Amino acid sequence: MTRPYAPGYRIPPDLLLKAYASGVFPMAESADDPEVFWVRPENRGVIPLNALHVPKSLAKTIRQGRFEICLDHDFAAVIDACAEERAERESTWINAPIREAYIGLHMRGNCHSVEAWRDGKLVGGLYGVSLGRAFFGESMFSRERDTSKVCLVRLVAHLNERGFVLLDTQFTTDHLKRFGAVDVPRRKYEKMLEAALQGEAEF
Repeated sequence: MTRPYAPGYRIPPDLLLKAYASGVFPMAESADDPEVFWVRPENRGVIPLNALHVPKSLAKTIRQGRFEICLDHDFAAVIDACAEERAERESTWINAPIREAYIGLHMRGNCHSVEAWRDGKLVGGLYGVSLGRAFFGESMFSRERDTSKVCLVRLVAHLNERGFVLLDTQFTTDHLKRFGAVDVPRRKYEKMLEAALQGEAEF
């Protein structure tokens, strides 16, 4: 992990895209910290797009169609929800410069959200960066049970439909491992990234 601090307040969109193209992404110590640091993990989390595992209970929830799944309907609301404090997480790495940067990327067509809605309310979602044929998952949230998981399944289906070849989750967690996420050593990941940046997939 690389942690050189940079003056916060603003991350130029071009710099952010160059960082992703080289295997680096920004984080902040907390929502109140105006600075960011750049991260380059020794092992990178990846969900193979041809090997997604969907638990039976989740598959049943998806078949029931309880949620309306949308793409890019309210990106700002998704990133704000991902930054909210929750009982299981009192702080967030999404600070003001990061929020501004990703909304800027969204306006340029390089950042997207998958959203779960029920009765006109946003109840879950995720967002990430699209570059070449790679999608870099950033964060997800749930206000109702399984909503972020439903969005993840929809994301993978969408990426496959659109010709993406890499879904980067940055890190692996027990939650993501249930869906098939694996740790990839940095050198192998960089080769995967290089291949994914050849060509273009439109989200």
